[in-house]
Amino acid sequence: MTVTYLKKADKTLETETGAAQQVVREMLAAIGARGEAAVREYAQKLDAWDGEIVVHRDEIRRRAAEVPVAVRRDIDFAIGQVRDFAAAQRDSMQEFSVGLHPGVTAGQRVLPVNVAGCYAPAGRYAHIASAYMGVATAKAAGVQTVIACSGPFRGGPMHPCLMYAFDRAGADVIMTLGGVQAIASMAYGLFTEKPADVIVGPGNKFVAEAKRRLFGQVGIDVFAGPSEVAVIADERADAAMVASDLVGQAEHGHESPAWLFTTSKELARDVMQRIPALIGALPPTARDAAACAWRDYGEVIVCDTREEVRAVSDEYACEHLEVHCQDLDWWLAHLTCYGSLFLGEETTVAFGDKTSGPNHVLPTKGAARYSGGLSVHKFMKTLTWQRMTREGVREIAEVTARISRLEGMEAHARTADARLAKYFPGQRFELGEPVVA
Repeated sequence: MTVTYLKKADKTLETETGAAQQVVREMLAAIGARGEAAVREYAQKLDAWDGEIVVHRDEIRRRAAEVPVAVRRDIDFAIGQVRDFAAAQRDSMQEFSVGLHPGVTAGQRVLPVNVAGCYAPAGRYAHIASAYMGVATAKAAGVQTVIACSGPFRGGPMHPCLMYAFDRAGADVIMTLGGVQAIASMAYGLFTEKPADVIVGPGNKFVAEAKRRLFGQVGIDVFAGPSEVAVIADERADAAMVASDLVGQAEHGHESPAWLFTTSKELARDVMQRIPALIGALPPTARDAAACAWRDYGEVIVCDTREEVRAVSDEYACEHLEVHCQDLDWWLAHLTCYGSLFLGEETTVAFGDKTSGPNHVLPTKGAARYSGGLSVHKFMKTLTWQRMTREGVREIAEVTARISRLEGMEAHARTADARLAKYFPGQRFELGEPVVA
């Protein structure tokens, strides 16, 4: 396979995680030991917030009045899109029962978790879309209690549009908390007395590390890192569109990779030539983030064939994957590793990030090899059940006893023996040789 790097990343995300791990370890230990008092101290120290943590209903109504009517309409539209897609996902999950053997019936139930924690970042940008992506999806799944957290915005209280989005999407509790202290509070049930069963939502490397460390005590959506974008493009792609979409995601942050995989060296060079000007034209916050991301993490790879591009793309397993190529159905059929796929020039990542419907909380750092993004499935439990008649026990118990004894598990075997002796007195069964050692 011929793969040519016209641009290679100077850094990898793994090189930037060590410091975050130590900080998060110390913070979780302190919060675990001292609870709400430690959380309030971190909120003051890190976010300069000493106001109420749990937002009261009258405050939610007051802040909603600050949101212009047109903005409310846009947020409501986007919430509807996300909720409708999530509801369709929920409808695709079926309960069933099946007769596996005469007298043996088994099945599954599909139930939501009881408490979900939904996080939306509030650092460089007001992540309004992240607010409804988590909460609306949890509510579509049927979660009874949804606790939503986001931090103060640029030294003040929570952004009013973000709070409005949480509320309209259906959050039962809204807390003004950001970062590690927010994740820990939801996991431990601080301020609510309702520990989360699942915590979801994007965040910086400290948030991602907190979720990773707490996984097992709570469920999480994905092991996440900085946002990623890749564009697959052929010689017919519009270089201006490709460059715009790469820069469009690089503004997420200093560590957000942007990758181009193409069969056209001419297109690749054209795109690379356009990107600096696009970055330079951004406002200061976005310009700073995108410039660092492209400089340190941007890559451009040229392959000879589309099959080689497909292999490279699956190896990278990018969070957001755009395809600007002919024969989109071929790419849909052959690509296997991505967080979400955006087919055709018309379908930019930003549409998925904000409005179109499928969830924008997606796997990064190669996790798309084994995991999808946030969906109603993350809030659901698939629970199995089984029921047997006494006649159904006859063969099941006999085979169970023999296999248990082959494994050396005599106590298991005797639970089967006991039922055969009770239900079929006087009958003989082949139960295997009893375990003696």
